[in-house]
Amino acid sequence: MNHYVYRAVELSSGRQRRGTITAVTQAEAAAELKTRGMAPVSVLPKATQARLLPRSKGWVARLASLRSRRTTCGTGSVSRRTVMLFTRQLATLVNAGMPLARCLEVLKRQERSRGFCAVITRLEGVICAGGNFSDGLGQHPKIFEPLYVNMVKAGEAGGVLGPVLERLAQFMEKSSRLKARVKSAMIYPIVIMAVAGVILSILMIFVVPKFEQIFSGLLKGQPLPALTRALLGVSTLLRGQAWIIVGCAVLAGLALQFLGGTPRGQATIDWLRLRVPVFGELTLKASIARFTRTLGSLLASGVSILEALAITRNTSGNVHVSRALDHVHDRIKQGGTVARSLEETAVFPGMVTGMIQVGEETGSLPEMLGRIASTYDEEVDVAVAGLTSILEPIMIVVMAAVVGMIVIALFLPIVSVIEHLQ
Repeated sequence: MNHYVYRAVELSSGRQRRGTITAVTQAEAAAELKTRGMAPVSVLPKATQARLLPRSKGWVARLASLRSRRTTCGTGSVSRRTVMLFTRQLATLVNAGMPLARCLEVLKRQERSRGFCAVITRLEGVICAGGNFSDGLGQHPKIFEPLYVNMVKAGEAGGVLGPVLERLAQFMEKSSRLKARVKSAMIYPIVIMAVAGVILSILMIFVVPKFEQIFSGLLKGQPLPALTRALLGVSTLLRGQAWIIVGCAVLAGLALQFLGGTPRGQATIDWLRLRVPVFGELTLKASIARFTRTLGSLLASGVSILEALAITRNTSGNVHVSRALDHVHDRIKQGGTVARSLEETAVFPGMVTGMIQVGEETGSLPEMLGRIASTYDEEVDVAVAGLTSILEPIMIVVMAAVVGMIVIALFLPIVSVIEHLQ
């Protein structure tokens, strides 16, 4: 008997569980977890998990061990795009009728990333030893998320691994495009405001003080206009307290990052993301598209509804959406329907719950979830395009107004001098 360290999702509550289990093989350990009402994510030999060095060897040895494990597992150099390309190529080869071990050998030869090449070698070793492909994927949870592993497991069980990999590749490609669109909509105004802030800071710190010296020589004790005094006051504040302001900004960023690492802080941040004008609606649409696509892909691959909801909850990307899915999970265990449970959460729009209800009544829930995801993908595209077209002129007008106020404030004293001379 061997000891294995497992990580699984409890189907009754949707929570992640960790522990040890005794079995002859990894497959028997995974089967035992299923009988206990858990969906295994990773089942590893205990010796593999016990590679940590004792404290007596010092931080240098522990760092060397960390680097060794990172290089071996390949987690430090494997990007999501690499996994996406691997999935697409593997689906093509499997659908062409090539044996899985041969497919992995071909992909390993053309892989440029050493880290991911080592991962493919391990996967090939699991297949050659008679293990399941999903078990090999579960040994690399930092590269292959639970959604990936469970869809492959369902494809193996149903004998449709090729179509499932094809569906998985399409899912990853669509999710990547959606994430890129949302990021572009969020980053554009941030970059513009950052550049504008840098330019204004240079003007206030280096240019405006030169005019202050000129004004003191021209006016000879006469009072400056109110707008000019306000501008010079801001310039003096930035010059004298610049490091304090920068330090406060850095501390605010660190505090925000710390709060994001706590459950209550993350819930507050996610709540604000959903309530911000314009961007909140965009965030909600992106979360709905991700949720419906993930759930639809899992159901179409043969995963049970409870297990699919437990996995989808962990990939929703928003705490409040995750809590809503927890409620749906509990209601379905009690005999409720998906549409009715989603409607009770008051998080999802009526169109989503209505379409899901139609899908449940007609027995085409996976297809209906895919349609909802495609619909919200298009809405996100339209929203991002409209947001970008609106933000650009707004930014130009705001910058023009700020620069215009600075110019007026600098020229008012000159106009006063000219009037005094006349």
